[in-house]
Amino acid sequence: MSEPPQPGPHRDGRRSRRRPRSGTEPVTARSDIWLRTLLSSIGVPFFAAATALFAWWAAVSDSHSTPSDRLLTVLAAVCGALTLGAAVDLLVLKRRRRQEREERGRP
Repeated sequence: MSEPPQPGPHRDGRRSRRRPRSGTEPVTARSDIWLRTLLSSIGVPFFAAATALFAWWAAVSDSHSTPSDRLLTVLAAVCGALTLGAAVDLLVLKRRRRQEREERGRP
């Protein structure tokens, strides 16, 4: 049985920090940047609004209300984490687009 390909040097001579490929996916496989940008652009304001709503609802509710203030606080924290994740994804996509433009020779 053949061994999986080992990571080779980058175009500029540096060694890759990525793990060796273990599957049969194409070498140039990438996710759909347009779709990720769309989903993250929708996700940031949606989850930010949900975070604010759940945080406000938790602040005005007492411990005997339904849903409990603890549950609302957890929901606010989860929505906040999703907001942060979508925002970081937008930054990563922006950096990737900039790198691709530089590789093609455009400023």
